[in-house]
This record gives sequence, C-alpha cells and structure tokens, in this order.
Amino acid sequence: MTIMLNGSDLTVTEVVAAARHGETVALAPEAITAMQQARTVVEEVLAKDEPVYGLTTGVGERKSFLLDPAERRKFNQRLVLNHRIAQGDVAPADVVRGAMVCLANSYAKGVTGVRPELAEMIVTLLNDGFAPPVRRLGSLGQGDLGPMADLAHGLITRSGFEVAENEGLALVSSNAFTTAWACLALADAQTLMDTFDVAGALDLEAFGANLTSLHPVIEQTRPFPGLATTLHTLRLLLRGSYLWRPQAARFLQDPLTFRCIPQIHGATRDALGYAGNILQLELNSSQSNPVVVKAERRIVSVGNFDIGPLAAALDFARIALAPVVTSANERMVKLLQAPFSGLAAGLAAQLATPDDALSELATSGQAITVEARTLAHPVSYELASSVKGEGIEDRATMAPLSARRLADMVSLCARVAAIELVVAAQAIDLRQPGEFGLGTGTGRVYRIIRELVPFTQADATLPADLEPLVELVSRGDLHPDSVTG
Repeated sequence: MTIMLNGSDLTVTEVVAAARHGETVALAPEAITAMQQARTVVEEVLAKDEPVYGLTTGVGERKSFLLDPAERRKFNQRLVLNHRIAQGDVAPADVVRGAMVCLANSYAKGVTGVRPELAEMIVTLLNDGFAPPVRRLGSLGQGDLGPMADLAHGLITRSGFEVAENEGLALVSSNAFTTAWACLALADAQTLMDTFDVAGALDLEAFGANLTSLHPVIEQTRPFPGLATTLHTLRLLLRGSYLWRPQAARFLQDPLTFRCIPQIHGATRDALGYAGNILQLELNSSQSNPVVVKAERRIVSVGNFDIGPLAAALDFARIALAPVVTSANERMVKLLQAPFSGLAAGLAAQLATPDDALSELATSGQAITVEARTLAHPVSYELASSVKGEGIEDRATMAPLSARRLADMVSLCARVAAIELVVAAQAIDLRQPGEFGLGTGTGRVYRIIRELVPFTQADATLPADLEPLVELVSRGDLHPDSVTG
C-alpha cells in the first residue's frame, strides 16, 4: 500500500515501513497544490526584493548581507556545499531513507516555499531504493545542518536537480535526520519491551515465582495503561503454567525485580507512549525557517527548528528504559545464584562440579547493562558553546544525540535480553516443572531458545555464540502475539 504524504498524518509506523521495508511513497495531490501556492508567495516576495532571511540575504552571521538577484540560485547551491561539515561514520541506510521520507513530508505541508519538483525528486529516488552516504555526527539539533547537507548533496548529485532560491536552505535546515532516527529507535524500543515481557514471564517460571504479582487488583488500583498492557501480556504468556497451581510458588514474596515486573515494564511502556505522541506531532510539524504565510502573502523568520520537546521525550524514554534492563540483569544474576534460585550454583547440570557452568554470563550481562545505563544520561540541556554566529546561535536541543543514544541503548538491551533468556531456559530445565509444565506462550519461547542454544551439560562449556538469539530478539520474532497465537 502506498504511503501518501500530505504533511499532516504521517506515522512512525509508516516511516519505518518506507525506511526498512521499501514501502512505496507518494505525494498527495493536495500537498502538491499547497507547495505550488507557497512557491507563488516566494516568487512574489523575490520580485519585491525585500530583505528575507535565507531568501534574499545570507544566513547565520551573514544574515544582513543582501544577495545579488543574479547570485541567489548559486548561493543556494553553495549553501549545501558549505554545510557539509558532518563527521564520522555514515548512518545506517534505513535512517537515511527515513530522513528522505520525513523531509518530503515536511515539504508536503506547503510552508517551506520549495517547488513541488524538489519533493518529487526526493520521493522518486526514495522509491528507487537510493540512500546516499550521510555522516552521523555534527548536528546540534537546531536543524541537522551537516547530515542534511550530506543528504542534499547526494540527492542533487544523483538526480542532477538544480536548486532554486530558498531550496538550499530548506534542504539543510530540516531536522529530518533526527526525526527519522527517532522513529526507528522508538519502534525498536517498543519491540524490545515486548521481548522483555516475554523474558520476564520466562523468568517467573524459571524462578518458581509467586503469581499473585499478576492479580487483577493491580490494574484496578493503579490504572496506568502501560501497567495494564504488561499484566495482560504476562498472563497470556503464562496461561496454563504450573505456577498457577496452589502452593507452586516457592516464596510468599519474591525479590522486587520479579514481583514488580508489571510495574517496571508498564512505566516504561507509558514513557515510550509519551515519546511516541511527541514524535507523531514532530513528524507532521514544520521545522523550517523561514515559513511562508500564504494568507498574509509574506515570509517570516521563526525558530521551528528547535525540537526541544522531542529531545526531552527521547531523554525520558532512555531514562525509563534503564530500570528495565537493570532489573532484567538482576533477575538473570539471581537465577545463577543458588541461595536465590534453589538450584545449583551457576545453574550447573550437576551439584558437585568444579565448572562455572553459566556463572560467567553474569559478568557479560552486567558489563553490557552498565554500558546501556550510561546512555540514559539526559542530553537535551547540553550546550557546547554560545559564541557561534556572533552569539546569536546560543541554543541547542542535542536531539540527534538523544535519538542516537536511544538506538544504541536498545541495541545493547537486546543483548541483555538474549542472555536473560538463555539463563532462564537453563533454570527451567533444572527446575523441571513437571506434568503441568510451562505456559502456552512461555513454552513456545523455551522451545525457540532451545533450537538456537542447547542446554549446557555438565561436561560442556558456555554457548560460544548468542548472535542468532540476539538477532531474533532484535527482529521482534519473540513478540507475545507470535508465541501465544
């Protein structure tokens, strides 16, 4: 199904579909009309030869420099080249393709003053599968100047498109790079939470936990939507589990990281939901400067490139994700410790053994967890310096860093989830839940894990490679719907 861009209702799901799965994109007819109308205003303003930022003047500290009318198009071409200041490795291709979607959608809103032909060029190259190399570093989040200049240069070079007045600025001053990365990172974070719910359910069975922690009174007395979602998912995964039988639980109350899985995961789901709402607004907002006001037949300078709400929301998402990975790691470590699990130390296949069994997986899990947690540090209040641009450019959102950190954090958390699943499966083998067995969903998850990682026997060493399981987690193959349906 073709994704229609009109500048008003693009979704995170659609950005991901176009960026990762090659979904076709098209400009809505009303978007083309809106762009044509805005461009007419631009031509009217150009004819008056009045000072308009970036249109008849320079930009930044050169804002007072009036452009010769004969030089305006060349200035816009140079503007792209002069902003190719990005650094570092190139961004993933799906991020670049997502940026193309977000950029075209921002033009479709009809307030940047670019010609429809520019948006059509971007859409055509996107549908052809093109993704130019875009370096990932060097944006403060007040317009992704460096990365967007890389993107613009790649698009122009590939198509031979000649930018007109205002279009060079409209290409580089967008935050489409950050917005796209945020879409992909947030979608991955939501997928990760589904896997953490699955791993948490398996932990409960591996630990022999008390399922009063899933009682319906919880959401009745704490009506948070994320909490209700997690509770429903855990009950569904554990349907038919031996733990529902009387006296199946080993303790009256389990450690908090087991007992509070619904509360911990639910809080993070709510935080991700908030970030998703902010991102949805940003996807369909104007990030341009200046803005064409068609009703007034004028162009005004604004600060719409300041995407502070998104930067802060992504900070919030990472902060909320930190307790999830911390708790997952803690449950994994406790399952490896005999005083907590009631099983052999390190979940060894035999009680009397000099081998470490799975004990050393705790070291790996702890190291990755610490690394993930450091990425939760908020960055939306950071500012390297306020002296650039003669002191005018004295504000930064650092939204690109906030989005990139979320993506990196999710990637690390997927590895912790994979280790958690392997340890839980080993504990389940040793606990031998008996004839009543595992839940419908958790039983399927256990079998999937065992297809990739065998039980560690008494004379065997640790699984050498968990990458297949990490990839499965990252792809979202352990979604609760797929293992309970």
